[in-house]
Amino acid sequence: MLSLFAKLFHALNSESSTRQISLAIALGFIVGLSPLLTLHNIAFLFVVLFLRVNIGGFILAWGFFKGLSYLLSSLIIMVGESLLTAEPLQPLFDTLYQFSLFKLAHLHHTYTLGALVLGCLLAIPLYFLCNFLIEKYRIHIKAFFDKFRIVKALKASKFYSVYSQISGQGALS
Repeated sequence: MLSLFAKLFHALNSESSTRQISLAIALGFIVGLSPLLTLHNIAFLFVVLFLRVNIGGFILAWGFFKGLSYLLSSLIIMVGESLLTAEPLQPLFDTLYQFSLFKLAHLHHTYTLGALVLGCLLAIPLYFLCNFLIEKYRIHIKAFFDKFRIVKALKASKFYSVYSQISGQGALS
């Protein structure tokens, strides 16, 4: 776990693209909201492995948003139930329920459908928000915090030694 945080901080402080980190967080959000073993989560995992995203950021976002999904479960169920019981969508869901793939994807469950729809809708603004915040972090906050004594003390800790080994900087001189 310590190495995952170190990899994420390395990605934040490196010259890697902010879009890769933001996309990892947005995809971790979608996967984290919904139940673990669903068909769309497996598809999103293949997308993560196919695209160049920060794996450490994805795993941390997945874990964080998995915990957040328990707090948002009533909202997720409400969204799924409103979609499944909407009168104009009834013929669509009746037709989709005849397909085995729809049943296998568990999209007839209120929580799974609500998590997928809410995750996909909110992942787009989350991507842009994370991209903006990472850029602002790199410009303003990183330079500001490097001046503090606590940061200098943290640089002398085991966490920073793991961070410096991962980033390829070697030990402190």
